Amino acid sequence: MRLALFDLDHTLIPFDSGMAWVRFLVGRELLPPEAEAVYLAHCQDYVAGAIDVRDLHRALVQPLVGSKRSAFDDWLADFEDGLAMTLPAPSLALVAMHRAAGDRCVLVTATARFVAARYAAAFGIDDVIATESARDSYGRLTGEIVGLPCAREHKLDKLAGWLALEGLSLGGFERSFFYSDSASDLPLLRAVTDPVAVRPDAALRAVAESEGWRIERLEAA
Repeated sequence: MRLALFDLDHTLIPFDSGMAWVRFLVGRELLPPEAEAVYLAHCQDYVAGAIDVRDLHRALVQPLVGSKRSAFDDWLADFEDGLAMTLPAPSLALVAMHRAAGDRCVLVTATARFVAARYAAAFGIDDVIATESARDSYGRLTGEIVGLPCAREHKLDKLAGWLALEGLSLGGFERSFFYSDSASDLPLLRAVTDPVAVRPDAALRAVAESEGWRIERLEAA
């Protein structure tokens, strides 16, 4: 058996899934137009190291904290309906190739599960390891996260925990692939047999070139 792991933002998709969600809400007039700029500023602060994943998660969720669960689920369903046209053909082909080979495919992302799960479904990926959003007793998002975020070194920890629940281990696979764009994912990239850098940032490109890792663009010919 083989394992294929995929990062989401700037890897399977060449954009930020959180921003796509914010733009959807702005388009529905559920958030004001300036919400895009506010979220983008948080993304830039995160990349610069000024804030962590918890802060970015709050920026994504806080505007809708307290929304009824039923309304929120309806918005997510509508959001998912529009995803197919935004998915790059090379990424769809990559996932399809692994599925056709019988590989266990898993999305492993720092993105909040409620967004990540919609992209996973659109790609035909059954399993998702993501940042878990906390909810109150009425099922409404609080803006906080449950446990550790699925980011940086915690991605490897989250994967290990998920595999244990499945009665599996990373070393038990014949081959394991991880596709990522970011040097922040180096702990997990170094743990698999086949690390693949996709549109890598400068730091990841340097490592990939030094260690002879495959580098992909996932762009249409």
